[in-house]
Amino acid sequence: MLKFVTLVAAVALTATVAMAAKPYPGTTCTPFPADSWWQADVSKLPVHPRSKAWMNNMQPARNIWPDFGPSFGEIPGPYGLPITVVSNATPKVSVRFQYSAESDRVRYPLGGKPKVEGWQWRSGDRHVIMINRDTCRLYETWATEKGPPWRAGSGATWSLKSNALRPINWTSADAAGLPIFPGILRVDEVQSLSIGHAIRFTTPVTDNTFVWPARHKAGSVNNRNFPPMGARFRLKASYVIKSSLRAETKAILRAMKKYRLVLADNGSPWFFQGEAKNGWRTDMLSELKRIPASAFEAVDASSLRISRDSMKVKKLP
Repeated sequence: MLKFVTLVAAVALTATVAMAAKPYPGTTCTPFPADSWWQADVSKLPVHPRSKAWMNNMQPARNIWPDFGPSFGEIPGPYGLPITVVSNATPKVSVRFQYSAESDRVRYPLGGKPKVEGWQWRSGDRHVIMINRDTCRLYETWATEKGPPWRAGSGATWSLKSNALRPINWTSADAAGLPIFPGILRVDEVQSLSIGHAIRFTTPVTDNTFVWPARHKAGSVNNRNFPPMGARFRLKASYVIKSSLRAETKAILRAMKKYRLVLADNGSPWFFQGEAKNGWRTDMLSELKRIPASAFEAVDASSLRISRDSMKVKKLP
C-alpha cells in the first residue's frame, strides 16, 4: 500500500510530494526518496513561459503513444524497457564504454542473465536496467553488447536511497543524464492504480540545452523555441478524463496531470515508456493512443529546486 501524507499535513500545506512510490517487485527499493523530483506534485505549478513555443515544435497534432506492450510487430512480447533484479551474489564485470569520460567506471552486475531492450541483443537501443535488491543500487547501460569483453555506449549507477545527481554535463544511459528506471510505467503500479511518479518520454528535436535536474544536452538545434532536455509537460487540468475509460487508463492520465511527463531523450514524438513485462492490456493501450498531445502544457518547476546537484525538492506553501 502507498503511504499517503497525513490529513493534517495535507490541509496545512500543499506538499510537492503526495505519496511514496512503491518498491519494485522482489525488492524493498523505491525509485529514489519520497522527496525526490520524480515524485513531486506539479499540478499547482505555473505554466512555463515557453510552453506554447515548445508545444508548437513538438508535433502537437499527434497523439501520445505508449512505447510498450504485449508484442511489437513480428517480435513476440512483452516489449518495452526490461528491469532485472540482481543481488550481491550476481557476478560483476568490467564494461568498455564508448563515452567513458562520462560513464561510471565501476563493475556492473551483468554476469548473470540480464534482460535487454530489443530482440535477443540485436535491435533497439539495448538498454539494460538492473536493481541490486541487497543494496538498492541502480545500474543502467545502453547500446549494450554481450561480453567478454562487455561493451556499452555509456553507463551510470545511482543509490536509490539518495537524491544525488550525476556530475554536471555527464550523460547516463539516457541523453538527459537522468536515471531511466524511475520514469518507467510498471505493470504492478498500473494494475494497483497507484502511480506516484513522473513518466519518461521522447521528442524528435530538442534545443541544445538542459534544465534541472537533467545533467546533459543532446539537442540538434540551438533554438530556445524547442524544448530542452529535462523539460516537464503535464496533462492540462482542464482535460476531462472520461468516466468510460478503463480504470488503469484513468490512473495513468491522473499521474500525467499530477506528476508530469519528463523529456529524457530524443526519439519518436510523444512516445512514453513502460517496462517489458507481461500484464499490459491492449484495450488500455488503445485508449492511451487516443489522447491528444495538444492536451499537454509545459510546466515551470524551477521553484522546486533546492540545489542544482540534488533531486530533492522543496515543499511549497
